Amino acid sequence: MTEVFLRQIYGLAKWTEIIAESEIRRLLRVKGIKYYFAGGKPGVLPVNTLIQILHEIAEEQEQMLKQGKLLEVVDLWNYGLAEGWPPLRQVLAERMRRTDGLDFIPKDPEEAASYVTITTGSQQALYALCDIMIEPGDVIITTEPIYLGFLGPAMRFGARLVMVSCDEKGIIPEAVEGAIKKVEKEFNKKPDMIYIVADSDNPTGKTLPLDRRKKLYEIAASHEILLVEDAAYREIQFGGKRLPTIKSFDKENKWVMYLRTSSKEAFVARIGYYVAPDPIRKELIKAKGYMDLCTPMLMQIVLKKYYEKYIDKVLPNVVKEYEKRAKVMEKAIDESFPEGWHTTPTGGFFIWYEHSKKDFDSKVFLEKVAIPNAISYVPGMAFYPLPQFAYIYDVHENKLYQMKEVPTHTMRLSYSLLPENMIDEGIRLLGKLLKEYS
Repeated sequence: MTEVFLRQIYGLAKWTEIIAESEIRRLLRVKGIKYYFAGGKPGVLPVNTLIQILHEIAEEQEQMLKQGKLLEVVDLWNYGLAEGWPPLRQVLAERMRRTDGLDFIPKDPEEAASYVTITTGSQQALYALCDIMIEPGDVIITTEPIYLGFLGPAMRFGARLVMVSCDEKGIIPEAVEGAIKKVEKEFNKKPDMIYIVADSDNPTGKTLPLDRRKKLYEIAASHEILLVEDAAYREIQFGGKRLPTIKSFDKENKWVMYLRTSSKEAFVARIGYYVAPDPIRKELIKAKGYMDLCTPMLMQIVLKKYYEKYIDKVLPNVVKEYEKRAKVMEKAIDESFPEGWHTTPTGGFFIWYEHSKKDFDSKVFLEKVAIPNAISYVPGMAFYPLPQFAYIYDVHENKLYQMKEVPTHTMRLSYSLLPENMIDEGIRLLGKLLKEYS
């Protein structure tokens, strides 16, 4: 039987036919890859610290058992609250209040914990957010290109994604303002959400300057639209420089959802965390409860110790290693790639490359040339919506139109996983192949 016929028999939801699997998830299954530049897999991990934490947890729980506290130990290995383990939420709340400018969070630990919600990966938060806020035809204003992990859920729930102009510094606030007005006029509705990665944007690596952050907050607040600030790479900023968060301007906790993840700043524990306006937070907890009941307790216990005792000791060295890898990749691109343009990241995991030949197809090249040579990357077209969901706002012409064709000449390259020598070797091989076959 054909797959189409089987789909009809099982009655699969329509979105499963329309929306393909994530390109990054697909590439993880490809065998024989030596030079992995695809997904942002962390390659600099504080493994000695993590092992030490596991020893500490084991010793503490053994001591509790000796003290007759069996039920307390059992509770640490049991189901937990949908919103997360309170001790971890307290630690994260205090840290964000101190380092991210979220001074509206109370100092009292129990009160502070109520502002923070734990999710099973930040991906769950993005999915749950679209679940509670997006109906088919609703509008999200965002960048061009778009983070793939947000793009999938947004399309799954039927959002119209309006991409606005960006330059080397990231999204342009005036374009956001213009897009809001144009959407209200042409779609007869207010946009439902603005989605931004302000620090080392995924996929391009761009970081928004301070004046644009302030302006974006002002736009969201004045139009009463939720702005989602995805700060996945907040801690991975080179040179120790971190700009104020957009959320820091939201003193009343009304217009910005601030989303973080432990995957880049600790390890891939599949733990995300966020601070959001209260009505949204409550509905997100409800949605999360139907997805997973609760986030695994063990990972929360490990991370509580990490954020409480170790992050500020180990993370600076981790970030320095990523910075070295970024510089090696950029140098190799400059010296080996054909004519084109690329971003220069000041943090995060990625460099975005655009071939000068607009007819170059990075997906075809990936399948026919790169993968057979043990190289993987993510074609740039993976970060664009399908045509039925894709809209472009042209700030220069003040026009909103449906995007029919996705650029094929771009790619996202990750420097996070491999050591410097392999990055240099793999990128130079990729550059040689690009010159030969494009």
